[in-house]
Parts: sequence; structure tokens; C-alpha cells
Amino acid sequence: MGPGYNYFERGNLDIFSGRGRCLDAPLCAMNLTSDGSGEHHGWYCNYVEVTMTGVHKPCSQQQFTVEQWLALDAPPYDLTAIRNYCPSEVPDDRRHRKSSSSI
Repeated sequence: MGPGYNYFERGNLDIFSGRGRCLDAPLCAMNLTSDGSGEHHGWYCNYVEVTMTGVHKPCSQQQFTVEQWLALDAPPYDLTAIRNYCPSEVPDDRRHRKSSSSI
């Protein structure tokens, strides 16, 4: 993906990358939110796949199935999709903590 690429177009597989602090446990929850801006702001997300790696750390992946519109004019009429696959023994503060990375 590069300059001039149209993100969030029908049929596209969009790939983003970013950096953040190392996590002390496997990723088990995510909050995907649209800012609702733009002429055709709604978009449908099938899934989010996160790949993590670091120096001297094994690579790990987590896939979150979304299958939802992020739009105010299509069900479920929401700009946010939260997926929580964390085991119940994970403390609430870790399950809902915001990441410091942005993509």
C-alpha cells in the first residue's frame, strides 16, 4: 500500500503496520473504531489479523472475526466493533486497556 492507494474500497484487502510497546501477554482483545469521516464513511470489516514480533521474541498472530459494518447507516448502526477473546481470569484492566500504538 502506498501513496494514491484507496483504502477501504469494496473487495480490497487492506494492510496496515505500526509499532507499539511490547506486550507482556498474548493479544486477546481489540477495539476497532471508525471516525465516521468522509463522504462514504461506512465500511465493512471481515476480520482483523494482528501479527506481533520483536527482538528475540517469537512471532505470534491473532485473528479477530468482525463481520460487521462500521457505519451509522447500516446495522448494527455503530462505528465501533469490540472483540474480546480473553479468558475470564485475565484482569479487566488488561482486557480493556487502550494500546499506545495507532495505525
